[in-house]
Amino acid sequence: MPAMHAQTSPPPSVQISNGAITATIYLPDATNAFYRGTRFDLAGVIGKLEYRGHTFYAPWFTKTDATVRDFTNDGVDVVAGVHTAMTGPAEEFSVLGYDEAAPGGAFVKIGVGALKKPADGSAYSAYKFYDYADPGKRTVTTHPDGADFTHELADSGSGYGYLYTKTVHLKPGSPELVITHRLVNRGKKAIVGTVYDHNFLVLDKQTPGPDFVITTPFELKTDKPLDPAVATISGREFHYTAPVPDKGRVAAQFQGFSTSAADYRFKIENRKVGAGVEMIGDRPVNRLALWSIRTVLALEPFLAFNIEPGAEYSWEYTYRYYTLP
Repeated sequence: MPAMHAQTSPPPSVQISNGAITATIYLPDATNAFYRGTRFDLAGVIGKLEYRGHTFYAPWFTKTDATVRDFTNDGVDVVAGVHTAMTGPAEEFSVLGYDEAAPGGAFVKIGVGALKKPADGSAYSAYKFYDYADPGKRTVTTHPDGADFTHELADSGSGYGYLYTKTVHLKPGSPELVITHRLVNRGKKAIVGTVYDHNFLVLDKQTPGPDFVITTPFELKTDKPLDPAVATISGREFHYTAPVPDKGRVAAQFQGFSTSAADYRFKIENRKVGAGVEMIGDRPVNRLALWSIRTVLALEPFLAFNIEPGAEYSWEYTYRYYTLP
């Protein structure tokens, strides 16, 4: 995959539907992909999703700019850098082998490929573009209601190699999006790290505020006290007490979940527009974060894995979209 360049034509995509949900999936592409950073998994990028007249996913930024590190928000435009300009249930894996790699040597970002450590040996940053040592081999198969993605990466000297498959599909006869994953370790070293879903929710362009409520199956706690002028917790619910300011943000690190996968079950509702989404995972939560600005609400569950050579790890997310009475 070449270095970043100006986009001159629409990125490749596929439209999927099950009769209830319609969605746009952007496809990986070496020259013209929608997402061209080296931070997030390049497969299964959901650019837009609609159900019963409600829009759940779409760009949360108004512009992109390669000179912006993460994002800027001046109260009018939200400008995303290349590595942050992602939409929908975007997944990011922790980096593998960066500290051990020599300057110019290879390290790995699952879902992206083998990348080159800079000659200056500077610390890793998710907001920096890294040249490819090996982009790996990708296959994509599309269907009317979904798409299958495969990414194979051979060990190019880092000790890491894998076979990663990801399927995005809409459940027949149900307002559900299901994303399944399988990661097989084909390298010499154990794959130890985390993956989280950024879940860029832009429900009907509503600013996160008192109309939203987040519900969990456990008693919510935070690592630091919340400012009651901004947000509060009541048992299993998180509430905004005021809209996120034009140039502000509301973030939190949640606690209270157990080691059971039953605690990976979250609801986000907006009672003004009368719609919500339930997010269900089949693995235990390792960490749970919230990040929100005026254009997006992102609840971010993390999973942890330790995959020995020759072993594999699988996980699944289900998103159920619904309307309120």
